Formats: sequence, structure tokens, C-alpha cells
Amino acid sequence: MKQFDVYVNTDKDTNKTYPYFVDIQSGLLNTLNTRVVIPLTPANKPDKSYPDNLCPIIKIKNKNYALLTHQLTSVSANFLKKNECTIISRRDEIIGAIDFLVTGI
Repeated sequence: MKQFDVYVNTDKDTNKTYPYFVDIQSGLLNTLNTRVVIPLTPANKPDKSYPDNLCPIIKIKNKNYALLTHQLTSVSANFLKKNECTIISRRDEIIGAIDFLVTGI
């Protein structure tokens, strides 16, 4: 599993609200049976529903999703089955959002 890869949420109860998860855990910890992820939710409105520095908007398959950094969680590594894409190019924004969540800066 690679850091900043996006996985499809295969859970039928939650995948409408959170269709994707971003794996943010370092690849150095691949031996753990859990992964730290951030959910993505559809961001259909062009308004400022989500703070940019906490919830950057990520485009996947030409649709906008808000990275819900404040809902950072862990899941079983087995839960992340279907790799959709990578967003490694957005690394700095994601790390910045995590920093803002933790430090307020």
C-alpha cells in the first residue's frame, strides 16, 4: 500500500457519504494490520462549505471531493481493496491540512 493512494469505500452503509478513503500512513509501516485514512465526501456545491486549509478539494474522475481531515481514522488494511488512483501530487496540501488540524497553524 502506498501513501496518498485513494481507495474505494466498499461498505454499502457508508459509501454514499464517503465514497473514497485516502491512505496517509507511511509505507514504512506496511507491516501493521491497520491503515490511517482520511475520508473523502462529495463536494458538489461551489460555495465555501469546507475550510480550504483543513478540507482541500480533490478531483477524482472529474468530480470534486472534500478531504475530511477532521475525520481522520484508521481502518483494517484488508478494508482497502480497490485502489482508485494516487493523489501524491497533492501531498503538500494534505500534510498542511493535517498540520492545521493538529497545531492550528
